Amino acid sequence: MNRAWEYARTLLPQRSDYAGLGRSWRGDLLAGLTVGIVALPLALGFGISSGAGAQAGLVTAIVAGFLAAVFGGSNVQVSGPTGAMVVVLAPIVATHGIEAVALVSLMGGVIVLVAGMLRLGRTVSFIPWPVIEGFTLGIGVIIFLQQIPSVAGRTPEHTNVVVAAYRALAAAEPVYLLWSLGAVAIVAACMIGLPRIHSGIPGSLVGIVVVTVIALVLPTPLAVIGELPSAITAPRLPAIDAATAASLLLPAVTVAALAGIESLLSVRVAASMGDTGRYDPDRELVGQGIASIGAGLFGGMPATGAIARTAVNLRAGARTRVASSAHAVVLLLIVLVAAAPVGAVPLAALAGVLMVTASRMVNRRAARSILFSTRADAAAYVVTAVVTISVDLIVAVIIGIVVAGFFALRSLSRSTGVRREQIRGAREPGDDRIALVRIRGPLFFAAADRVLEAVTGIDDVSVVVLQMSQLELVDATGAHTLSEIVQRLEARGVTVLIKGVRPGHSSLFETIGVLGSLRHHRHLFLELDDALAHARSHVRRERESATE
Repeated sequence: MNRAWEYARTLLPQRSDYAGLGRSWRGDLLAGLTVGIVALPLALGFGISSGAGAQAGLVTAIVAGFLAAVFGGSNVQVSGPTGAMVVVLAPIVATHGIEAVALVSLMGGVIVLVAGMLRLGRTVSFIPWPVIEGFTLGIGVIIFLQQIPSVAGRTPEHTNVVVAAYRALAAAEPVYLLWSLGAVAIVAACMIGLPRIHSGIPGSLVGIVVVTVIALVLPTPLAVIGELPSAITAPRLPAIDAATAASLLLPAVTVAALAGIESLLSVRVAASMGDTGRYDPDRELVGQGIASIGAGLFGGMPATGAIARTAVNLRAGARTRVASSAHAVVLLLIVLVAAAPVGAVPLAALAGVLMVTASRMVNRRAARSILFSTRADAAAYVVTAVVTISVDLIVAVIIGIVVAGFFALRSLSRSTGVRREQIRGAREPGDDRIALVRIRGPLFFAAADRVLEAVTGIDDVSVVVLQMSQLELVDATGAHTLSEIVQRLEARGVTVLIKGVRPGHSSLFETIGVLGSLRHHRHLFLELDDALAHARSHVRRERESATE
C-alpha cells in the first residue's frame, strides 16, 4: 500500500516543479507571452480544420494547455490542438458529428490517464526513428492537403484528403481562388521572411493581421472565421449513452494512442534541445489525460504535446511550468478582450499558416539520411508515410513498426552463425568421426530453422560437440530447436555433447528440455578439452566394438 501511494505521489504536482522560479520568472512570463501569440492562429486553424470549429481550438489551447502544464511530466511542454490530432478528428466529425468531439476527448483522456497510471510511458521508445519521421511526413502532407478546400472556398466533399483537395480545386471559382492564394502568399511571406529580419517577430500573427486589414478595407469575397464567444462556457458532461459510447470506442482508442505518442515524442525532443530538467513519461501521460478530459468538459477537443510550440517556448527562455501556464492565460485574455477582431480573420489566412506549418514538419535532412541509409529503414519510412496519408495514423505506426521489426529480425537472424570447426592440436585416430559445431550470436525463432537444418545435416560422424559459449540471446523457440537437434541426432545414433552453456541460459534449457534430451547427464561440459576427451573415448569404444 505504501509503495502504491509513493508511486501515486510521483504522478502529482510537486514543489520541485517550480525550482528556480525566483530567478526565471521574468523569462518564463515572456516565453508564455511569445508562445501564446504563436499558438493563437494555430489553435484557430486546427479547430477549424478538425471540423469542431475555431472556438473548440481556442478552448483546447486554454484549458488543456493549462492543465497539462500543471499536471504533465515536463517543465517546458506546451500542449493544445495539433495537426496530428486534426487528422484523426476530421473523419470522426464527418461520421458522428461535432457533438462527438467532446465525448471522444473525455474517453481518450481517460485512456491516456490510465496508461500513465499503468506506467506505459516508456513504450514510445519502441517506435523506430524512421517510423516516427515517416509518420511526421504523412501528417504534414495531410495537414497541407486539408487546407486546400479552405483556400478554394469549398466544403470538403470526401473523407480522403487527396480526393477532397482535388474536388475542391476542380469546383473552385477563379476569382475567389485568386484572392485566397494571395492571402496565403502574404502569410507565407511573413512567416518565412520576418523571422529572418528578427527572430522575435511572430510572422504568422503579422501575416494574419495584414490579410485581415486588407479584407476589412477592400471588398474581398474571402470567408472569415465568424463570431466567437467572448467567454468560456461552464464545464458540463457531454451527452452519453451506451450506443454512442460503443461506436466511439475505437476512435477514442486511436485518439488516446496518438495523444500519448505525440506527447511523449515532444518531451523527448524538448529534452534533447536544452537543459529542461528531468521529465517523467508516466506523469506526462497522466497530465495529457487530465488535459483532454478538461478540454472535453469545456467543449473542446483532445490535446497533445505540441512539438513546434514547445520548441518556441524553449527558444524564448522558458525554464519552469509557469511559461506554458502563462501561454494559456494569454490566450484566455485574447478570448475575453479581442473575440470580435479575431472573428474577422479570413479562413484563407489561417490556411496559409497551417500550410507553412505543415511544410516545416517535413525534415528534409532526416528524409535524406533515412532514404540513403539502409533499405530496411527506407522501407519503414516510406511505408509509414504512405499509409499515414492513405489509410490511418495509428495503422501507419503499427505497419511501420511491423516493417521495421521484420527487417530488424531478418538482420538479427543473419548474425546467427553455425560453423563446424577443426580439432586443434595433434590429430588422433577417429577424429574425423567427431564434429565440433559452434553456435554463436542470437538463437531465436527467426533463425531457429536455419540452425536446425545446418546441424542435423552433418553426416558421417559419431559424436557432435555443440559449443555454446558464444551463444547470446536465446528464446523458447531457440531452446526448443536445440532440444530437437539433440533428439534427432541421438535418434540417428550420434552422441551429442554440449559444452559451455552460459549461466543465464541454464534455467531455460532445463525448463524446455535441452539438457534432458542428452543421453546422459555427464554429456554436459564446461571445457572443450574435457568434451573432446569424452568424444574420443566414445569413438574408441565404437571402433573397438566394430572390430570384435
